[in-house]
Amino acid sequence: MTEEVQRHSVHTLVFRSLKRSHDMFLSNQGILAPIDEKAEKVKKLVKSRDCYGLVFDRVKRANAMKQMQHIENREPNSQQPLAIMGADAPAVPSPAMSEAALVPAAPPVAQQQSATSAGATVQTLIPRRAPAMPKPKWHPPWKLYRVISGHLGWVRCAAVEPGNEWFATGSADRVIKIWDLASGQLKVSLTGHISSVRGLAVSARHPYLFSCGEDRQVKCWDLEYNKVIRHYHGHLSAVYTLALHPNIDVLATAGRDATCRIWDMRTKANVHTLTGHTNTVASVICQSAEPQIVTGSHDCTIRLWDLAAGKSRATLTNHKKSVRALVFHPTVYMFASASPDNIKQWKCPDGKFVQNLPGHNAIINCLAVNPEGVLVSGADNGTLHCWDWRTGYNFQRLQAPVQPGSMDSESGIFSMTFDMSGSRLITTEADKTIKIYKEDDTATEETHPIHWRPEILKRRKY
Repeated sequence: MTEEVQRHSVHTLVFRSLKRSHDMFLSNQGILAPIDEKAEKVKKLVKSRDCYGLVFDRVKRANAMKQMQHIENREPNSQQPLAIMGADAPAVPSPAMSEAALVPAAPPVAQQQSATSAGATVQTLIPRRAPAMPKPKWHPPWKLYRVISGHLGWVRCAAVEPGNEWFATGSADRVIKIWDLASGQLKVSLTGHISSVRGLAVSARHPYLFSCGEDRQVKCWDLEYNKVIRHYHGHLSAVYTLALHPNIDVLATAGRDATCRIWDMRTKANVHTLTGHTNTVASVICQSAEPQIVTGSHDCTIRLWDLAAGKSRATLTNHKKSVRALVFHPTVYMFASASPDNIKQWKCPDGKFVQNLPGHNAIINCLAVNPEGVLVSGADNGTLHCWDWRTGYNFQRLQAPVQPGSMDSESGIFSMTFDMSGSRLITTEADKTIKIYKEDDTATEETHPIHWRPEILKRRKY
C-alpha cells in the first residue's frame, strides 16, 4: 500500500513558500525579537573563557608580576622618591630634596607627572638600583681518593645505579664491569659487545642496563640474569651515546650516522629517527619537561627536539667548534654544553643563552653537575675544572695523575658522573683506570678563599 500524497492548491503552496521566505529574511529588515542582555552577556563570557582562558590567566600573572616589580622599584631601599617641583609650584624645599642635595642621586629610570590640586606639576625621580654581581657560593675543593684499575682498554663511559650501591663502566676492551660504589670491588663483568663500549645507562624504573658501542649495537641487559634480552637494530654506524627518558619507557641513542633514534624500550620499535645534524652526534640528554631531548654534535650545533612531534624545536649555533658534552642541571630548568671554545649555559625550553664559562682551553669530553651547583668539566689532556653554576666562577683546577707505568699522554678523561648523592665524582680515563673524587673535608672558607674577579658585569636574573 502506497500512502497517498496530500494535494494542496497552488494558492496554499504559494503562501506557505512566501511565509518561509519572509522568516528567512526577517533579520535583514531589522525586525528582530528583543535581545535578552543577561543571556547575551553570559554567552559572551562563556565563549571568551572557552577560547581565551589560558591567555586571561597569563595576562593576570604578567600584570601581578609587573605590579610587584613596580613596587620594588618604587621602594628600593625604603627611600622616598625625589620630587622636583614645576615652575608654578611654591619653592618650598622638602626633606627628600634636602637629602638629595647632600647625597648624589642615581640616574632616573622613570619620570611620572601628575597634576596637584594647586595646578603644579611634580616629576618623581625614582633612584635606579645599582647593578649587582652575585658573589659565588663557596664550595669545598675536590680531591682524588680512590683509583680503580681492572679494564684492559680506555674506559669510555660510566653510569651509577639509582640506589647508589654500584656503578657500571664500559671500555675499549669490549667488557662492561660493575663495581661496588662503597668499596670499589668488582662485582660482575658482562661480555657481549664486539667493539668499544661507548655509552651506558641504568633504568630507574626497571632492572635494566642499556649499552651501546662502536659495533653499531644497542643492547638491553637484564640485571637479574646478567644477560642480554633485547637488541635495538637500526643505526648505520658506531653508536656513541644514549639516554633514558625519566618517565616513559623510551630510549634515545645517537652516533656517527648523524641521527638520534628513539626506541620503544619494550617492543624494540624505532619510534622516531631525528635527522638534521650534518655530522656525528656526540651527546644526547633527556628530561621529562619540554623540550624532552637535546643533542650536541660535531657540526657545532645543539638541537632541541620535541619528542611527541619528532621534530626539531630549536637549533643553537653559538658554538664555533664541535659540541661533545651536554648536561641538564638536576634542579634548575637549564642545561650546559661544552666545546673547545667555551662552556655555555642555556635556559629551557627555547635554549636562551645565559652565559659563557671560559678558561678550559682543551677538547672537553664530558660534563657533570650536582644539586649543590658544582659543574665539572673533563678534557682530553686530563684536566678537571670545577665551576660554580650560578656565577660561572672557576674555583678549582685539577690535573688527573696517570696510572704508574702509563705515559703522560694517556691522561685523557672520557666521561664523568656524580653519584646519586652528589658527593662522589666518578671519572673514566685513557690510562685504563676509574678515578673517584670527593670533597675535601678539611677545607674551609679561610683556607680556600674565593678570589672573585668578574671581567664583565653580567646583568642576569634567576
